[in-house]
Amino acid sequence: MQTVTFQDLGEIDYKQAWDLQESLLAETVRQKVENRTLEPAQHFPPRHYLLFCEHPHVFTLGKSGAEEHLLADEQKLEEIGATYYKINRGGDITYHGPGQLVGYPIFDLDHFFNDIHKYLRLLEESIILTLAEYGIEAGRVSGLTGVWLDGDDKIKARKICAFGVRCSRWVTMHGFAFNINNDLSYFNKI
Repeated sequence: MQTVTFQDLGEIDYKQAWDLQESLLAETVRQKVENRTLEPAQHFPPRHYLLFCEHPHVFTLGKSGAEEHLLADEQKLEEIGATYYKINRGGDITYHGPGQLVGYPIFDLDHFFNDIHKYLRLLEESIILTLAEYGIEAGRVSGLTGVWLDGDDKIKARKICAFGVRCSRWVTMHGFAFNINNDLSYFNKI
């Protein structure tokens, strides 16, 4: 059984949360590398973290995204009180803001399994099961990452939870953005 340290960061600036993730990832990787030089009895135990937070209005662009997918220039971002970052996760552009639960698992997958697709499917499943606890039916859309409401209806389909991750030496960072009670109008800027 693995131990996961949970931290509720409350509302936190995106860059501050990103820096925290980077430092936890770097420390986890450093310990993994150091363990290779030690006898098994001297190994540092694996460290896993789950950070929950909300962010002030922010748009983030993943490595496989296109900058033109943000439909707001610097002046418009200032008018709507939003910031913008190019970041090191996969995926395209997304929005984070108040009322949206953002989860950042920093897990050493070497202690679970080495399959990033399985990891993403299990993250999706955790959101699907959470929604089911509240009587909300959700699921996946074939070929797409995320959790959807009415995913089988092309007209009604809407994403309730987006995912974007980075993995370095099988240590994850970034995670999911779960729309709970946020202002969805910001998505019109994507």
